[in-house]
Amino acid sequence: MFLPFFEGLRKTGVPVSLREFLGFLEGLRAGLVSYDREAFYFFARTALVKDERHFDRFDRAFSQIFQGLEAIPDSAVIEAMDLPADWLTQMAQKHLSAQERADIATSGGFEALMERLRKRLAEQNERHEGGSKWIGTAGTSPFGAYGYNPEGVRIGQDDSRHQRAVKVWDKREFRDLDGAQDLSSRAMKLALKRLRRWARDGAAQELDLDGTIRATAEQGWLDVRTRPERRNAVKVLMFFDIGGSMDAHVDAVQELFSATRDAFKHLEFFYFHNCLYEGVWRDNARRWSARTPTMELLRTYGPDWKCIFVGDASMSPYEIAVAGGASEHWNAEPGAVWLERARAQWPAHLWLNPVPQDHWRYTQSITMLHALFEGRMVPLTLDGLSTGMTLLGR
Repeated sequence: MFLPFFEGLRKTGVPVSLREFLGFLEGLRAGLVSYDREAFYFFARTALVKDERHFDRFDRAFSQIFQGLEAIPDSAVIEAMDLPADWLTQMAQKHLSAQERADIATSGGFEALMERLRKRLAEQNERHEGGSKWIGTAGTSPFGAYGYNPEGVRIGQDDSRHQRAVKVWDKREFRDLDGAQDLSSRAMKLALKRLRRWARDGAAQELDLDGTIRATAEQGWLDVRTRPERRNAVKVLMFFDIGGSMDAHVDAVQELFSATRDAFKHLEFFYFHNCLYEGVWRDNARRWSARTPTMELLRTYGPDWKCIFVGDASMSPYEIAVAGGASEHWNAEPGAVWLERARAQWPAHLWLNPVPQDHWRYTQSITMLHALFEGRMVPLTLDGLSTGMTLLGR
């Protein structure tokens, strides 16, 4: 009965293999999950999805396959309706009010309700809309979708309309997480983890289990050994474009800033506007009175630092290519000159752009910076950030 599920996952773009599918079936046979819909969902996702970027695709396939009767053979649905009475009673106590349980009892109880569903499934052999008996839509039958019955089983409906269904089979409750989607802070942290180089530093605070076992065996008594904790030794220098057209992307950039502060122990950041020039700043309230010379940064942070520019790269082309083209001050040298100096100082560099990649070709300045960075500009999506971390790690 789960072959449509397997085929649906493949069609949706989840790269599930036959071996993983067989492992999923073996887990079901072993009784790892029974009649708990959420437990079944999480077990299926754990067994069949290898990468969190595919969670949203899995959710769509899960909803499509299990939302109604058309996607699953009738025999399989009949088998699925074979639910134990004690489970139904527990679900009723958990989800239904006293009045709703009383309403169910007036119709003969759960056993009578599910028996009626099994009989209808056995008798019905075509789609039905309206009416009061067959399983379908827009009717008053206890079984179906987009209708009304105070003691119904909702099948094939996206959300509740009257809040009177006894059991909801196909409600999707899980947030999108796809490689092409905008990033949440959690998703960003997952992507940033690709840029890791572990090292042990600091005080000896972590239990060294292997060392303790070895020392105890050698000494003949308990000899506890400790060691410094492992930390991400990567050093990251970030430049954030602020103001102007970047106001539309402030939420995404804030999420990125939060995620990077948690992901990297060695992190330094500065702000700029539109393009890099002779000065940057740490405090936007003091952007004119407390600037840091860019040349000072080039001398302070060595080539082992990873450099990330974050900005929409949307500006006048003169700001990049012409002396005096900056929008807020007179720049003695073009922005492209300063960007080339930064690229030379920090070979592991990247430009993160919150503008959707499909729109880049319509803005001349984005095209110019994309060429200047020799393709090391990626969109601020999960796929883009993962690609960027791979580029920085080379």
